[in-house]
Amino acid sequence: MSKNIALLVFLSLAICQTLHAQAASDLWVVDTEGKGGKIKLLTSTAKPLTNRPEYDNQPNFINDSELVFSAADQNGNHDIILYSFRTGNFTNLSKTPDRSEYSPNLTDCKQYISAVVVEPDGKQRLWLYPIIGEAPELLYDDIAPVGYYDWYDNKAAMFVLGEPNKLVYARGKGNVQEISKNIGRSVKKRPNTSEIAYLDRNDLKSTSEGDQVSIKSINLKTNTTESFGYTLSGSQDLIWIDKNHLLMAKGNEVFIKNVRDSDWLSLGKIESSTHQNITRMAYSPELNKLVFVMNRK
Repeated sequence: MSKNIALLVFLSLAICQTLHAQAASDLWVVDTEGKGGKIKLLTSTAKPLTNRPEYDNQPNFINDSELVFSAADQNGNHDIILYSFRTGNFTNLSKTPDRSEYSPNLTDCKQYISAVVVEPDGKQRLWLYPIIGEAPELLYDDIAPVGYYDWYDNKAAMFVLGEPNKLVYARGKGNVQEISKNIGRSVKKRPNTSEIAYLDRNDLKSTSEGDQVSIKSINLKTNTTESFGYTLSGSQDLIWIDKNHLLMAKGNEVFIKNVRDSDWLSLGKIESSTHQNITRMAYSPELNKLVFVMNRK
């Protein structure tokens, strides 16, 4: 086995092991009021949405009342779960004992739930799960191992694990654009633009509390880049709540930043005796709710 092949096998195994060794986590929800830069967290309303010793994580809203996320069963296998705020019901969108699904999201065409799938042989690629319940389809057979992604123009911008990690955009079969190398795990489309935002780990600010990573975007129509300042120290998950405002969290506290400003402003702290450390988040302006992940203590 050559050095390069051995390294790829090692990296693929490493990410699979990392995914399966995730810490026990739950989804929480908190009500909000106001929009954009005037958003407020009504922290007294915060409560668990799930409450299990397994892994519930990676939430994404797919419409104005439904959320999808990745959830582990007691055997450590991960499926896509749908939660309806309208009915309060949880529904399995996948139930696949031979593979695990992560990072579910709605495709641009709204006909599929996409997911990063760890396949039986360890490959980690992007698959599509038809909303009408038909068999899932492999989207890009030659792009792996995929870690995180988002959509623009019905094509995926993907974090591909490697040495270093890189961001690519699949413009078409055999036409995969490499955008950046050495990126962080947040890959998020900027609302109402042609831009994909990402974390550029080539541009760091070191602090006593951890590294601050440069937030950048690429316009996939013009190939121009833009910078939006730096992350919170030691944090790596961000979301857009509109075109001009980002949310991140540190510990149990949620922060907001306008793209034109350098400072992050606190929106409030979630008090809990059972959970800590907010990571991934999902926001619904229609529901006025922020869903976020917290680790069990």
